[in-house]
Amino acid sequence: MTRLLAAVDLGASSGRVMAAAVDGNRISLTEAARFPNRAVAAAGRLYWDVFGLWNGVLEGLRTLGSEDDVAAVAVDSWAVDYALLDAEGHLIAAPVCYRDARARAARETVLAAVGPETLFARTGIQHQPFNTIFQLAAERPATLAAAERLLLVPDLFAYWLCGGFAWEATNASTTGLIDQATGTWSPELCAAAGIRPELLGPITPTGAVLGELSADVAAETGLSADTKVIATAGHDTAAAVAAVPYETEHAAYISCGTWSLVGIERAEPVLTREALRAGFTNERGVDGSTRFLRNVAGLWLLQESLRAWWRAGVKVALVDLIGRAEAVPRLRSIVDPDDPVFADPGDMPERIRVRCAQTGQPVPETPAEITACILDSLALAHRRAITDLERLGGTAIAFVHIIGGGSNNGLLCQLTADATGRPVLAGPDEATALGNALVQAQALGLIAPGPEARRDAAHASVRPRMYLPAGDPAAWRRAAARLESFPGRDLGATE
Repeated sequence: MTRLLAAVDLGASSGRVMAAAVDGNRISLTEAARFPNRAVAAAGRLYWDVFGLWNGVLEGLRTLGSEDDVAAVAVDSWAVDYALLDAEGHLIAAPVCYRDARARAARETVLAAVGPETLFARTGIQHQPFNTIFQLAAERPATLAAAERLLLVPDLFAYWLCGGFAWEATNASTTGLIDQATGTWSPELCAAAGIRPELLGPITPTGAVLGELSADVAAETGLSADTKVIATAGHDTAAAVAAVPYETEHAAYISCGTWSLVGIERAEPVLTREALRAGFTNERGVDGSTRFLRNVAGLWLLQESLRAWWRAGVKVALVDLIGRAEAVPRLRSIVDPDDPVFADPGDMPERIRVRCAQTGQPVPETPAEITACILDSLALAHRRAITDLERLGGTAIAFVHIIGGGSNNGLLCQLTADATGRPVLAGPDEATALGNALVQAQALGLIAPGPEARRDAAHASVRPRMYLPAGDPAAWRRAAARLESFPGRDLGATE
């Protein structure tokens, strides 16, 4: 019998509610609702519109509630950002976006107090300025004093759905507040962040059933009051990696969207000084695995460029733009996607032009030339990460899986195959929603437990597209060397 699950996937640029139909070992996805998400600047801060997202979630659930019996719902989202609640469970303020600049100075203060190598050895987490530990250190003490609960974003939405508090394991692992050795919150790191440990509760196992829909949400959406709320892999990358249809264990994944998360799965974290300096991080995966990965800036550069062109009245369709970019000579101009100059919202095409001029390269002028520059550069960043993964992770990589929205970008998939010299398997594009649903299905006993059963279900549910290396390897080697010569590289490592 087919069972229906609701997979709520909140991304940094959009949110969606997906209907996941489980039929034996196969899950098929249908989009119930999609809604935009963008940070809002107000009074010198960059905030998330979580109430707009909540309205989108309810609208999607209403669509499902009017048609089918939904067995469960679960929410995943981007990592690190959080909400502070008062004693009655109400928001103290809108959550601040991780791209807000407030935490940069706080990062240096925390690192000076704890020590960068000590912090990495304790947490395994890369020292990105947006990490939760640094954001909390930048909060006003009065705001923290007024808070009774701290919930990460997917846990906030789960709370709104069922009234239960959770601190799901995969997302909690990204905060920089978890001790790798114990798997629990570190009182010493909470103190370094300036928070009381009692703001946080016990780590919630991935796949735990948190409760049933609250009466208000059931009435609002038309869903049954006994619909379960499940703590899926709350970190969207962890959910996406749970849906990778691996062909071999000698494979890397690239979860490609606003960010490109380039990594492998391991039984144990890599806590060496070399991993720290190379900008790698160790996050928890489903079933307690470690996702050893690097954050690469991803399609953020292209997303911001599109916004800049639209603001200037240049209406370009992404599909047409990629087609035109394919005709631009390869590797004519490249930038480092991890250069901090590209981190903040703004006029991305102009920043790219300036960087190309500063590095003595032809300056891309048209949208097609800038898009080609972005995609060539991102493929080189993927190559760099894959090379470092082999060196630091101690495993040979024979295949690369590109999952997420970026798997639909055929040019990027081909360029990644050319740059890395490895076959690329593209898909699923809705990997996060599929992984979200796979965890729910296992929690409800609809699919057998364990990673092998989940991989079998992923194989049954998707058919990846293969891209074989076809470019000039020598040209990519020269371009990779040129990339390494550029100033401004920042992988989050601390000298």
